[in-house]
Amino acid sequence: MTAAAIPASAETETDRMDARAWGALLVLCGALFLDGLDVSMVGVALPSIRSDLHLSTSSLQWVVSGYILGYGGLLLLGGRAADLLGRRRVFLIALGVFLVASALGGLVSSPALLIATRFIKGASAAFTAPAGLSIITTTFAEGPARNRALSIYTATGASGFSLGLVFGGLLTTLGWRFTFFLPVPIALALLIAAPRLLRPDQASAADGPRRFDAAGGVAISATMLLLVYTVVSAPTAGWASARTLLSFLGVAALATTFVTIERRSAHPLVRLGILRSGTIRRANFGAMAVFGGWVGVQFIATLYMQQLRGWSAITTALAILPGGAIVALGAPRMAGLVDRFGTTRLVVAGMVAFLGGYLLLFLDLGTRSSYPATILPTMVLAGLGFMLAYGPLNMAATSGVADHEQGLASGLVNTSFQIGGAIGLAVVTAVIDAGVSSSNAAPGSATALLDGYHAGIVVAVVIAALGLWATMTGPVGRTWQVRVAARREAAVDCPGRPG
Repeated sequence: MTAAAIPASAETETDRMDARAWGALLVLCGALFLDGLDVSMVGVALPSIRSDLHLSTSSLQWVVSGYILGYGGLLLLGGRAADLLGRRRVFLIALGVFLVASALGGLVSSPALLIATRFIKGASAAFTAPAGLSIITTTFAEGPARNRALSIYTATGASGFSLGLVFGGLLTTLGWRFTFFLPVPIALALLIAAPRLLRPDQASAADGPRRFDAAGGVAISATMLLLVYTVVSAPTAGWASARTLLSFLGVAALATTFVTIERRSAHPLVRLGILRSGTIRRANFGAMAVFGGWVGVQFIATLYMQQLRGWSAITTALAILPGGAIVALGAPRMAGLVDRFGTTRLVVAGMVAFLGGYLLLFLDLGTRSSYPATILPTMVLAGLGFMLAYGPLNMAATSGVADHEQGLASGLVNTSFQIGGAIGLAVVTAVIDAGVSSSNAAPGSATALLDGYHAGIVVAVVIAALGLWATMTGPVGRTWQVRVAARREAAVDCPGRPG
């Protein structure tokens, strides 16, 4: 029997969403909405920030990369901290830090301080994101209810990103600082509502003593922070420079230290055995490919439209908007598709859509390319890719994982998304600079810039192709509905059997 054959009446009580669960989901969706809103608003405001603060392209990257550094560097720590210290507690504290950092970001005038506030916001999101996702996966039983909740959750993030493009374009006309201030009242409203709607943290017998692996936490945080820093700074320092090579050696040494600590720890921060699952490994690799390609392409598209074509911030935002709108409208309907087709086929279809969109952009992008013929189809295909792949990847990465490790699994997949984005953006930036420098056109001309953009798009095409290959070489998300159905059948056939 497959999951699609299970009648609605077979759903257990835990598959249904009560009012308290809906309220909690609303708060968690609000936090993800805030993250999407903040990221896209700042992305649209990048040219204005560069002009006002006199930043180079490589320095401008750090406004994005500073957030990624904090987010990607601390996600594993944030995920495990949620498991051990309490998901609700971690979520509330981190959301408060995000609020303060947002306010400070709109007040500072120093590029270094601006990047610092972006790092702090990324670090706080590294705790709210896995805490929020693990609250969902422990509140809703694996199967239709969790599937539905995650579909709504991912759709909310896409809605935040889409609205952020519009708000970012509008607010940037008043001043880029307003894009930093807007999240403040939203975060404040969530902080007021969250204590009333999120269930208090409860100790789990499966966790045993709540002992925190401090040495492991320091080691993994140092490893991830140095890795992200090395990747995002390599385009400026040089990929073959002594500084970059020594940094990568440092990453390897720290990672080895972390593995050694975890193997010897009685209460490890990260149970390494979770990585033995092929489903989880492939889901995380797919997550890296999704963000790795898209972050680079969005960076290129923003610079192309505003620098090379001279479009305004709001025009650029509206040009990117269709992709986000597709995700926002389509993601809530993904639950039924996953129930019917499983996660693997949907992720494969999403990767194909990404690959097609990037190839079209590479083949047809010129100094006077038509928006309806070139840019719009790329945004539509990218939106379809996100709609089909993002939610199913989250489902695959957290399915079959015990409740007391849901924060860890959530942290892993969120880390993969962010690390993929960091690597993709760093490589794309380096390749753009190299492409512009090696162009036969006059330095600084539109043709020279276009040569750099084309080279950067090639990177995104390769990343999407690797993601498709990884997806098709094994099940990204084995059809977990079949396992759920099998367990239900076993419970019906042998009601006295334990477990």
